[in-house]
Amino acid sequence: MAKDYEVLFNTPPTLEEYIYLCSSVGWEEYMNFDVAEISLQNSLFSVSIKKENKMIEMGRIVGDGAIYFYIQDVVVHPAYQGDGIGKEIMNILMNYIEENGPNKAFVGLFASEGKEEFYQKYDFIDYSPNMTGMFKVNIKK
Repeated sequence: MAKDYEVLFNTPPTLEEYIYLCSSVGWEEYMNFDVAEISLQNSLFSVSIKKENKMIEMGRIVGDGAIYFYIQDVVVHPAYQGDGIGKEIMNILMNYIEENGPNKAFVGLFASEGKEEFYQKYDFIDYSPNMTGMFKVNIKK
């Protein structure tokens, strides 16, 4: 079966495309779109998928490029979820880390609720209670 979409490497979405994708999965309340464009441009690696010139999925890697790699913003528009495109994005991201990360690189991610099983297929493990993933969102008043 031929692919009817275009895979773009190291071509992050535009701010408008990013807002569109994040909003399609209900993340707009959690995102600061005022600075998102800078964040997208500072990605270590990104992959985007377009169908009929419309952004339908993205994923990226952020970090220091030496020891720490974080998979970020794996977003699939709801109309395309379950089509296997998410697996393709993750395979591309994991291949990048395999080829560019050193031995014992720390690779992290935060899984949306209910998506843990998807990431476990890529050997991501919840290490609790021995390790606790923690984060803080800096809310300015």
